[in-house]
Amino acid sequence: MPATNVMITVEHNLTAQCDWLSEENRTDLRVTGQFDAARCLFISILPFGQAVPAATCIFVLLALFSLLVNGFTLFGLGRSDDLSWEPRVVFFRNLILSDLVQTVTFAPSVIHALVQRRTVAFGLWCRVQYLVGTASIFSSLCTITCMALERYIYVCHAIRYLVIFTQVRLRLALTLIWVYAISPATITTALLHSEVERTSEPFIRGLLCEPDMVEQHMGFPRVPAVFRKVFGLATLLLCVLVYIFSYFRMYQDARSATIPFNVVNTAARKTVLFYCGMLLLQLLPLLLKVASDALWEFEGAATPATVTVFHISLALTLLVPPCVNPLVYGLRNAEMRQALLSPFQRWTERRRTDV
Repeated sequence: MPATNVMITVEHNLTAQCDWLSEENRTDLRVTGQFDAARCLFISILPFGQAVPAATCIFVLLALFSLLVNGFTLFGLGRSDDLSWEPRVVFFRNLILSDLVQTVTFAPSVIHALVQRRTVAFGLWCRVQYLVGTASIFSSLCTITCMALERYIYVCHAIRYLVIFTQVRLRLALTLIWVYAISPATITTALLHSEVERTSEPFIRGLLCEPDMVEQHMGFPRVPAVFRKVFGLATLLLCVLVYIFSYFRMYQDARSATIPFNVVNTAARKTVLFYCGMLLLQLLPLLLKVASDALWEFEGAATPATVTVFHISLALTLLVPPCVNPLVYGLRNAEMRQALLSPFQRWTERRRTDV
């Protein structure tokens, strides 16, 4: 109890010291120390100090779970010779790689900011995080879309499936996915850093280097912001349309096969709804960005509370899909589940034989 009271008192004093921080006297604060300004900006994001340990635990658990489950799935699929040639497994492994890159890029920044209780410094790592994080998000979205197309061709055009998905075309598809993901990230980063910084502060006002925080730090440059918003919205709409078309056509074929028997294909409906829900979960970061961009465009400037809600929500939703994707697209499939569990089954069989 005394330690808790001391912590609350220290946080209250620091909050009181940060109340007088404004645009006019921020220069004086930088002279006294960058650490205090970074702490004040952190308190403006998370004013309740008791919530910081809980948020830290949540982000640490999400990061560890994502690394473990994605690493285990990638290792298990790599040891399976029976599934390594299948197109769905090839796309699934690329999705796991994108999720691992996304977790490694964003999780350490958020956890470090929460532990240190200060915002992120705008340096080399911030620029790398902005570039790599954007590319990994686009790669995951494009891979999910290609997986939907692959299932559509498998169900609706089964005769030509092996003719369409050759090894050469699979490698070409993976190459195009990463080129499409890296290109907008590189162009946006180049356009953003071609602008002159409007502020000399060495830190941003967030826990990770996401577009809103970086653009705010750079003084809201118009050209890179418009390019990012238009390209991101066009990609989002294209992927959603392709995904809806693929699963709607699969549902139509499954439903037409049962119409002569006057049977409602409940399994097909549940499958379509399930994967559409998983797509919505995958799109949550992009949907949050679209909502945030619309807020900045139509309202001119959002309130600090709204910006904080969007920022924390974005940091959380960036780590949720990498935790869910291996369970949805891997362990839910019987063949992949068997391939992932086969090393443990062989190990237990050897132990029984030795005994």
